[in-house]
Amino acid sequence: MSAKVFHSKVAFRLESGEVLPEVHIAYHTYGTMQPDGRNVVWVCHALTANSDVADWWSGLIGHGRAIDPSKHFVVCANILGSCYGSSGPQTINPDTGKPWYRSFPAITIRDMVQAHILLRQHLGIQHIGLLIGGSMGGYQVLEWALTEPAVIDRLFLLSTGAAESAWGIAIHTAQRLAIEADETWQQDHPQAGARGLKAARAIGMLTYRNYQTFVRTQSDPDKEKTDDFKASSYIKYQGEKLVNRFNAQSYWLLSKAMDSHNIARGRCEDIATALSQIKQQVLLIGITSDILCPPEEQQLLAAHLPHAIYLEIDSSYGHDGFLIEFEKIGAILTEWW
Repeated sequence: MSAKVFHSKVAFRLESGEVLPEVHIAYHTYGTMQPDGRNVVWVCHALTANSDVADWWSGLIGHGRAIDPSKHFVVCANILGSCYGSSGPQTINPDTGKPWYRSFPAITIRDMVQAHILLRQHLGIQHIGLLIGGSMGGYQVLEWALTEPAVIDRLFLLSTGAAESAWGIAIHTAQRLAIEADETWQQDHPQAGARGLKAARAIGMLTYRNYQTFVRTQSDPDKEKTDDFKASSYIKYQGEKLVNRFNAQSYWLLSKAMDSHNIARGRCEDIATALSQIKQQVLLIGITSDILCPPEEQQLLAAHLPHAIYLEIDSSYGHDGFLIEFEKIGAILTEWW
C-alpha cells in the first residue's frame, strides 16, 4: 500500500527559528476511525523506518494481532527529515526548485512532533487512544505527550529514554564521521555519502545487537579461516541493504535530531520534573540485552512517570528486540490495554 502525502503550504517554523516554506508529510492509515476517535492508535517510527507500519511491524499490527485494523484506526507518519515522502533533504526546496540536499535545515524531535500535529489536525483526529513508539519513536511520544496532553489517552514506550544519552551521542557522532569521510558527502546528488552511510550502518549494527548475538549467529565453524569471515559478510550486507533503501543526508540529519532529544529543554529544571507532568497511563518495555538504550533508561522513566508500568523482556536480540519480539510484546500490550 502506497503512502498518502499531506501537503501543507503554510510556512512551517522549526525550533531553530528557521522556516520551511511548505511541508509534505507521508503517512499510512489502516482501519476506520470511530466518531469519538478513541480507537485511534498512532505509531511513531524510529530512525530509518517508513510510515508503512503494518509492513515493518506486521507481527504486532494486523488482523488478529494486538493492534487490529478491524477494531483500531492506525496511523503512522514518516518523520520530518526522512527520505520516504516527508519533507527532507531529497524533497524540493520551493524557493530554488531544486532538492534541498545538505541545505535542509537542522530539525529536532519537537519539529517532528509539530509535523505530526499538523497531520492529526488534517485528518480530523481529536483524540489518540494509544500513542506508541520504540527507540527514536519513543522520543516523539514523550514530546507529544508533553505538547498535547489533553489529546492523548495512553502511551506505550519501548527501548527509549527521556533524553539522548552521552553513549548515544557518541555513537551518532562516530556514524556521522564515517559519512563525512566519504569524499562524495559534499556533493548535491541522491547518492552522496553512500559509502559513508554503509560504514555508519555497520557501526549502528554493533549497537542494535550485542556480543552474544554475534557469537551465536555469526561465528565461523572453520578454524582454518583467515579471511572472509561470516560476521564480516553480515555487516557488509547490512550496510548495503541500508544504502539501497535510505539516504546518507537524511541519516546524518536525523542522527543530529536524536542528539537534540531532551524533554526538559526549555520546559523545566530537570528530566524528573518533566516526566512528572506526563499524567497518562504508560506501559514501558525494556529489553534485557539492549546496549544502545539499556533498561536503566526505561527504569528512569518508570521512576518519575506518575502512572507507569514497567516490564522487561528477556531477549537476546538487543535493541532490535523491540521490533523482533512481537509475540511477547503483543501479549503484554493486550493484557495491559
